[in-house]
Amino acid sequence: MLDQLWQVIALVVVIAVIGVGLVVGLLRGRRGKAPSLPPTTRPSDQPGVGRPGVGSPDGGGVATKPGPPVTTSPAVEAPELPALAEPETPAYERPESARGRLARLRARLARSNSAIGKGLLALLSRGGLDEAAWEDVEDTLLTADLGVEATMELVESLKTKVKVEGTTDESVVRDWLREDLLRLVDPTMDRRVASSRVGDRPAVILVVGVNGTGKTTTVGKLARVLVAEDRDVVLGAADTFRAAAADQLATWGDRVGVPTIRSDREGADPAAVAFDAVKAAAEMEADVVLIDTAGRLHNKTNLMDELGKVKRVIEKRSPIDEVLLVLDATTGQNGLEQARVFADVVDVTGIVLTKLDGTAKGGIVVAVQRKLGVPVKLVGLGEGPDDLAPFDPAAFVDALLD
Repeated sequence: MLDQLWQVIALVVVIAVIGVGLVVGLLRGRRGKAPSLPPTTRPSDQPGVGRPGVGSPDGGGVATKPGPPVTTSPAVEAPELPALAEPETPAYERPESARGRLARLRARLARSNSAIGKGLLALLSRGGLDEAAWEDVEDTLLTADLGVEATMELVESLKTKVKVEGTTDESVVRDWLREDLLRLVDPTMDRRVASSRVGDRPAVILVVGVNGTGKTTTVGKLARVLVAEDRDVVLGAADTFRAAAADQLATWGDRVGVPTIRSDREGADPAAVAFDAVKAAAEMEADVVLIDTAGRLHNKTNLMDELGKVKRVIEKRSPIDEVLLVLDATTGQNGLEQARVFADVVDVTGIVLTKLDGTAKGGIVVAVQRKLGVPVKLVGLGEGPDDLAPFDPAAFVDALLD
């Protein structure tokens, strides 16, 4: 009897435990169940839309009957960002080639030398060439700064030809005069400007001269000539005493994309600036470096000594390939003395004659070449940026006689 009672109790406990477990489980399930959502429908499950695959007209696997059109929400496009502006490239000037420039500017040159050309031809063609007439010829040539020695040579040559040929026909006399003038100008001289790399270094050009001859302007114009010949140029602003000289040179360089090496203070050592310019040009692998120097009076010993120092300091870094002396064509015989002193200090290799337009001093070309034994390589024929021309003896003489 007792055993049956314990069996009943055990059964009740088991049933109770099971019941409690079911209740607890039911309560927990309701508390953690997520709210129901509408079923999602894939496009492939909608009527008339097939899944991609092989065999359907659009590449789907199973073709289905067309159903109502499916409306989809328009895609939200990202706002269009503004295009980034391209960095602006400086618009550098591209000078025209200097080849033939002397001929193009022939009219200006002809105006400047009417004393030798028209004046001399008028004297020689008028007939009756007595001693007084020949003295007038000599005076005309001397006034044009041809120089005493060259004048005597030219007059003697013309006298002989007139005596032998017995004519004063203008066209004949003009041919004689052209022949003799061309010989005096000497077309055999090498007038090339050293502007190409020498081995693994740039060519070095030192530009010198007295105050007021236009050295800085000449350097700027020469940079344009070389840029037109596809040279990579560097400028050196070694004129550290004249106010704004470095700014002036940098302006010339900026116009054609040529860098300028300069000091950050006025009154700096010009030799140091010149040295830095040559060094920078070598590092940039430039073709040529042009070094502008301060104008100085040829009769000031201390200033000329300083110029000699500039030359020596540059040569510690690189040989100097060209020393161009800038002369004002209007200074005449005084310019010849300047040339002599500069040549003694820095070994001048070429002459640049500025202000050759507007003057009747064209004979200075012959005189200065004879004085120094070096050629005129460039001539300035105006104020324009491209009015510096390589000197062409034949074009020069023809302009004299126009």
